[in-house]
Amino acid sequence: MCFSAEASFAGGVIISAIGVATIKKVHNPSQLIFASIPLFFGLQQFAEGFVWLTLPNPEYVNIQKIATYMFLIMADFLWPMMIPLAVLFMEESKKRKKILWILFIGGLSLSSYYAFCLVSFNIYPQIEGYHILYKTDFPKSLSMIAFSIYLIVTITPLFVSSIKRTHLLGTLMFLSCLVTAIFFRQYLTSVWCFFAALISCVIYWILRDSKRIFNFDKLNLLKAAQIKLP
Repeated sequence: MCFSAEASFAGGVIISAIGVATIKKVHNPSQLIFASIPLFFGLQQFAEGFVWLTLPNPEYVNIQKIATYMFLIMADFLWPMMIPLAVLFMEESKKRKKILWILFIGGLSLSSYYAFCLVSFNIYPQIEGYHILYKTDFPKSLSMIAFSIYLIVTITPLFVSSIKRTHLLGTLMFLSCLVTAIFFRQYLTSVWCFFAALISCVIYWILRDSKRIFNFDKLNLLKAAQIKLP
């Protein structure tokens, strides 16, 4: 979805539709942040679609800046704190929650760092090789440390969680990021979001099955209550 404006907009429509369907599968308020992840992925793709459209047209520089910052706010600021928080809210194990709290604090710290960078340094998006390269003046000495923390706080919570199939989601996110880092290293921020569609489908799958189990358990409770009635 990150290879052209048309692909970004098409991806935005598809992922947003998955996002709406995923939110409809929510049966517990604690799942709402987790369920909204695909919807934010969709909005991110729409933002990059506008970056694609406006980069070749200098007269739309203001729209291009807004779209660029919208994309990077979600990519750099939102995900590091949102993903561990989403998993934390759903987790019931007290021991696992302690670990998730640490990861959330790490993600919140990283989000704060990126927020400072987005406000303090320049960003120069440009089209290169069918991808968008987001050049920045962010401190080079901290880039690898920040990226390492990014991977830890966005992927590790999915392996810590006791929720069914979140380990699969974590594996998919790790492989997606690995493939992107190896083959599209320069365009990491942009290309990685291509895999957001697959990740969104898995999130939908997790919540769909969770709702089925919830409804099945609820039905069993009702049957048990009816049996106890005189």
